[in-house]
Amino acid sequence: MDKIRLAFLGCGKIAQVRHIPEAARRGDVEIAGYYNRSPLKAHQMAKLYGGKVYGSEEELLKDEDIDAVIISSANHLHMKLTIEALSQGKHVLCEKPMAMTLEDSIAMVEASKKTGRILDIAHNQRLNKAHLKAKELIKNGAIGKVLSFRSTFGHGGPETWSSSPGKDVWFFKKDAAGMGAMADLGIHKTDLLQYLTGEKISEVSSMMGTLDKRDEKGELITVDDNAVCLFRLESGAVGTMTVSWTYYGPEDNSTRIFGTEGILYVYEDEDHPLKLVRKDHTAEYFEVDEMQTNDQQTVSGVMDSFLEDVKRGESSILSASEILYSMQVVFACQEAFRTGKTIKVNELKGVVE
Repeated sequence: MDKIRLAFLGCGKIAQVRHIPEAARRGDVEIAGYYNRSPLKAHQMAKLYGGKVYGSEEELLKDEDIDAVIISSANHLHMKLTIEALSQGKHVLCEKPMAMTLEDSIAMVEASKKTGRILDIAHNQRLNKAHLKAKELIKNGAIGKVLSFRSTFGHGGPETWSSSPGKDVWFFKKDAAGMGAMADLGIHKTDLLQYLTGEKISEVSSMMGTLDKRDEKGELITVDDNAVCLFRLESGAVGTMTVSWTYYGPEDNSTRIFGTEGILYVYEDEDHPLKLVRKDHTAEYFEVDEMQTNDQQTVSGVMDSFLEDVKRGESSILSASEILYSMQVVFACQEAFRTGKTIKVNELKGVVE
């Protein structure tokens, strides 16, 4: 193909500040158009970046001139739109989380395999330079055998990020979001911990709650705004993940990995995004990049990775097939909270091989 013709399903904040401008900066892309349930947002994007505004999802997906679709709609639409786009011969980049259920997530991956089209998931944390370097250091034995870890992702909530002002956001509605902070932020960290260590999470325990977030009526929202999970890796290493929509101050997106030979500190220090402290207390600092936050956008690399996958004809670092197991971990955490039990991830209904 000469230029990749892209269309966008969903023109909310993530599309406005990340996906669309990151596509527009490339010379091998033509932005074909947009659909958004609020047409105003689609027209605003068309005015800024060119392309047409489609009258419906169906009209956009049936356009044979479109090569690839970026889906950044509400969670409950991910599976339906992804499978329809793939069946229409289009490559797909879908926002996380993949879907509302494990079964739907599996169906998306199966549709990609059946149609032979790319399905990538927008896990930008895999592409942060500090994370890439940390993964390399762990693989090369810089901290020895991984023994423990802790990772946090917290900010003031999606209403501070959404392009729709106020508290009437789909993130707060169970029928549109499925889960709250666990799906929005937890999927990042369940995936990242496995990506960094090169190990799968085998067992989970969790506690979730709705502590403070209220909707436009002043009532507590119907999804979790905080979650704390205990993970065991295949090697036996144990650690924690904390996610929150109620960190009413600076965003925290940090990770610490403890090994037999030292500790890695990732995005804990504003001056040093990646720090290695060896067990003899000597330290090494790696000046890589700043963490991409809601308040400070940098080029995520997601669009570049997806488009290169499309050109190559094969998924790579953002492959839905690989990220699928991370979704299984999220649903295992949900089941652990529901039952009050420790859950073995590979025993969850709908096992991912």
